[in-house]
Amino acid sequence: MIAVRRIAAAAALAALAGISAPSAFAAARAADDAPFLKEIHQGNLAEIQAGEDAGKNAKATCVKTVGATLVRDHKKLDADVKALAGKLAVTLPASPSEEQKQALAAVQAKAGTSGYDSAWLTTEDKGHVATLKLIDHEIDTGSNSQVKAAARAARPVVEGHLDMIRDCKAELNPT
Repeated sequence: MIAVRRIAAAAALAALAGISAPSAFAAARAADDAPFLKEIHQGNLAEIQAGEDAGKNAKATCVKTVGATLVRDHKKLDADVKALAGKLAVTLPASPSEEQKQALAAVQAKAGTSGYDSAWLTTEDKGHVATLKLIDHEIDTGSNSQVKAAARAARPVVEGHLDMIRDCKAELNPT
C-alpha cells in the first residue's frame, strides 16, 4: 500500500512538473524579451511627446503633419505594447528614458526659432533609425513569438515614419 502511494505521489509530481514546465518556460522566454518591451514603450512615449511638441512649435506644415502622425501611430503601437506587456507580466516604465527626455529638451530649447523644425526632424530621424535597429534585433534574436510578432507588425509603421521624416527634410531643404 505504501509503495502504491509513493508511486501515485511520484506520478502526481511528474505530472505537475510537466504541466508547470511549459508555463515556466514561457515566462522565462517573456522575461528575455522584457527589455525590448520596456525600451519600445519608452520610445513610444517619447514619440508621442515629440509629436505633440511639433504640433505646438513647428512652423512647417510637413513637420506638424509628421508630428500628428507620430502621435496617432505611437499611441496605437503603445496600446498594443501595454496589452502585450500586461499579458506577459512585464512592468513598463512610466516615462521616456533620460536620454530621450534630454533630446526633446534640446529640441524644445529651439522653439520659436528658425532652427526648431530642422532640429526636430534630425532628432526624429535618429530616433527612428535607432528604433528600427531595435526592432530588427528583436525580430532576429527575440525568444517570445508574441513579442517578435509585435515587432514585425510595428516595423512598417516605424519605417513609414522615417520615410515621412526624410521627405519632410527634403521638402524643407531641397538640394
